[in-house]
Amino acid sequence: MKPPSRGGPADQLVARSVDGMTLGTPVEDVMDGRDAMLPVGMNGEPLSFAHGFPVRMLVPGLYGHVSACKWIEDIELTTCADYDPYWVKRKWARKAPVKTQSRIDTPKPFARPKAGTVMVAGVAWAHHRGIERVEVRVDDGPWRPADLADQDTVDTGRQWSFPRKATLGGHTLTVRATGRTGTVQTGKRTRTVADGASGRHSVVVTVD
Repeated sequence: MKPPSRGGPADQLVARSVDGMTLGTPVEDVMDGRDAMLPVGMNGEPLSFAHGFPVRMLVPGLYGHVSACKWIEDIELTTCADYDPYWVKRKWARKAPVKTQSRIDTPKPFARPKAGTVMVAGVAWAHHRGIERVEVRVDDGPWRPADLADQDTVDTGRQWSFPRKATLGGHTLTVRATGRTGTVQTGKRTRTVADGASGRHSVVVTVD
């Protein structure tokens, strides 16, 4: 690992890939106790080429453009003032923590379930914070709490389910999550650039 090239506190790890890609990762996130790693194997086998052989970087809680360099040949300890990695040069965020998010996996969009009890279910995540609560709304009704499965660690997703008594006609199902720090998933929709998409997932179904 190369030391910083200039004065000032080092605040960025720049990983360089054999294909010329560069990714910058905030030092504070690598060193705060989360399971940041440089894997060389997976499931008891050497890391495959598709997954980044011979070594890659993984930092839970950060989006991939600042944390998931594959085929690493060099890592430099530097400063943000000294160097702009590939995605930063293209106006992506230098710091990109994964946002509190959730999704509906079942029923699928435009499904046609039968009237009666329909199980609405999916997964929620708030990496490095954990999920405290998931709520589901039908049309413009009130938010109702979903049932939560156990969460292995704060860096993994949490499954949720919501048994709903479905009535005839078309309905919009929407989900939102709340992290253990109290942050509620925003309803404001944004694009992926610069620091990850946001908004609430919804599906439209028709009950026969």
